[in-house]
Formats: sequence, structure tokens, C-alpha cells
Amino acid sequence: MTEKLTLTKADRQKIWWRSQFLQGSWNYERMQNLGWAYTLIPAIKKLYSSKEDQAAALERHLEFFNTHPYVAAPIIGVTLALEEERAAGADIDDTAIQGVKIGMMGPLAGIGDPVFWFTVRPILGALGASLAQSGNIVGPLIFFFGWNIIRMAFLWYTQEFGYRSGKEITKDMSGGILQDITKGASILGMFILGVLVERWVSISFAVSLPAKQLSEGAYVTFPEGAVTGPELKGILGQALGGMSLDKFQPQSLQGQLDSLIPGFMGLMLTLLCMWLLKKKVSPITIIVALFIVGILARYFNIM
Repeated sequence: MTEKLTLTKADRQKIWWRSQFLQGSWNYERMQNLGWAYTLIPAIKKLYSSKEDQAAALERHLEFFNTHPYVAAPIIGVTLALEEERAAGADIDDTAIQGVKIGMMGPLAGIGDPVFWFTVRPILGALGASLAQSGNIVGPLIFFFGWNIIRMAFLWYTQEFGYRSGKEITKDMSGGILQDITKGASILGMFILGVLVERWVSISFAVSLPAKQLSEGAYVTFPEGAVTGPELKGILGQALGGMSLDKFQPQSLQGQLDSLIPGFMGLMLTLLCMWLLKKKVSPITIIVALFIVGILARYFNIM
């Protein structure tokens, strides 16, 4: 029986250092997969002795990966624990490892932006700028060192937390802990996806529909001839009260859709893209198609 290989603290520190460059190489098809695989190379070399096993491990970590670069650390930690147990002979297949990565990266991505980009960085930036305005060199130093100390410390301690938690998960693979975590993370990810769709996906149609004739009393009836002061005052009061100035009310396709379900077309576009991805359509193809459809729709005044 061969002795079980474990990742030492020095090994994990090498991985932590490499994780600083997670976005050093980025592509539109698999996002951060190259940086992710680069980060895990020390672990792969340590845990797998044969070139074939190393190549297989590297290949499974070249799949799609994308999350906030700082909250990737706990996912790295859990993945290290899973790879460690797999190298020792545990029944952990590629699907389980990829499932954990996918299940965690979505929900955590929604945490990284508000915590780091919208809270920590602006606070340190405001503090540093206030000192720099008075000519104090401590201002930019506070921002530079403060930001990097917080960022790097967070990466290390959350990676270690993920590593320790991952080792607990692997003790009960048959008990469904891994499946429960993946399922729960996926549900949370769907909630976050819904918020992101409403915020970032916007479709606005420019198509006009036939005007709607309003019923009498819903629009201002202008008197014939010259308008007296009291009559003008009454007209302005009716208009401010919400009455239309015209007998016919313009209508648009976008207005009708918004009155039914606001954001409906954005949701439909998102679901279409997800369906195409499920059908193994390349993300690059989808992106190019969206560009082409958008340009044509704008040219023909559809959107």
C-alpha cells in the first residue's frame, strides 16, 4: 500500500501565490479556465506521478470556469481536497469535481462584487484620496498596501477554509453532503441569476403599434377659437391631472410588453442562450450571433 500524498502548507502557498494571476489569461469561451489550471499545477504535479494522470487532471481543469477572482479561493481549497482524496484512490470522478466548481462559482460571484468592488475598494480609495489631496504621500500608500494586504489575506484564509471544509466533505461522499451542497449552491445561483438578468439584460423594441382611440373624458377637449385665461387654466389642470392632450394615444410594442411582464424579453433571451449552451453551441457563436442580430435590428429600426 502506497503512502497517501498530502498537500503541505508550502504546496498550498504556491497555489495561493499562483491564484493572484487567475485572470492573467482570459478568453470568451471558457473565461478563467487557463488561470484556474495554472493555479492548480503545483497540486497536480505533487499528487499525480505519471504523465498520463497529470495530463488528465490538467484537462479536467481546463473546462469552463468563471467567478469573481477573489472568491475563487474557497473553490480552489475545496478542489484541492477533492483532488487529494481522488489521488489517494477515493471514488471521486470528473463530474463530481466539476459539479462542485460550477455549483460554487455562481453564488460566490454575486458576493465578490458588492464586497470588494463596491465596499472595500471605494472605502480605501476615499481614505487615500482624502489624504492625497492635502499632499500627504501616506494616502496612496494606504490604498496600495491596505488593498493588497486585505486581498491577499482573504485569498489565503478562504483557500485554507475551503481546503479544510473540502476534506470534511470527502469523508462522507456516499452520504450526499456533496450533492446537497451542489444543489443548494445551484438554487442560490438561480436566484442571483434572476437578479443579474433584470439588471444587465435589456431589450427595447422600437416598433410602433396603431394608435389607440381614447374614450371621451380621457383626453382634453379643446374649445374652438381663442382660448381665454380660465379655459387655459382648466386645460393645464386637466393635463397635469393625467388627461391626454390627444384623442389618440400612441402605442409601442415595448410598452405593451412592459405592461404585461417588465423584463420579459430579457428573460427569454437569457433562457434561449442557456438552451443553446445546453445544445453544445459554442459561446463564441452565440456572442457573434447576438452582435449580428443587434446590428440588423438597429438598422431596420426594430430595436
